[in-house]
Amino acid sequence: MSIVVTLTPELEAKLREKATKQGQDINYVVTELLNQILTWEADDTEKAIEGIKRGLEDRD
Repeated sequence: MSIVVTLTPELEAKLREKATKQGQDINYVVTELLNQILTWEADDTEKAIEGIKRGLEDRD
């Protein structure tokens, strides 16, 4: 799937620099970063929900 994302010149430069340092294509770097962020967000949300549930159970 292809999508179009408009980046600031500064963010584009950071991504290009990261890709160059890693010796990777910029599309690969962006895909990996998005995957890491989405995974972290899902894990963080799950941990927050578990914490809330524990708090509610402790209250009872």
